[in-house]
Amino acid sequence: MSSIEIKLHELGYQLAPPKAHVANYLGSKQACNLLYVSGRKSELSGVVNSDVTEEQAKEAARDTVLLILSIIKNDIKDLDQLKGVVKMQGFIRSSKNFTRQPQVLDGATELLVELFGENGRHARTATGVHQLPFGATIQLDMILELKP
Repeated sequence: MSSIEIKLHELGYQLAPPKAHVANYLGSKQACNLLYVSGRKSELSGVVNSDVTEEQAKEAARDTVLLILSIIKNDIKDLDQLKGVVKMQGFIRSSKNFTRQPQVLDGATELLVELFGENGRHARTATGVHQLPFGATIQLDMILELKP
């Protein structure tokens, strides 16, 4: 078990097996020392500030990081190969008057910082959108740095 998985366990989380892809793409792809992870949608569906509260969306962002980590583990086998997070893009299905997308995305960022320390801090984009695949509330993609 990797040190990341041990930290997850200590925080009360566990990684479920990754779900199958819904189209023709890779879960992740390595280029040099970077790992590009495809977008993963949250299990939560609905519009923030209409069907879903900001707090529920923040939890969904955190849970989506767990889904991404399960993809990474499946692809590279050992999460201890990860040095840290470079960038995260977050898409939040929001009502037209909701403007707190950065605070929703903090759910994901806070977990990554807990797991990787300062190496979990990253550049990011938080964007409100009208629709996401299958009506999801959150979709995240990430770029991570691998250890040499």
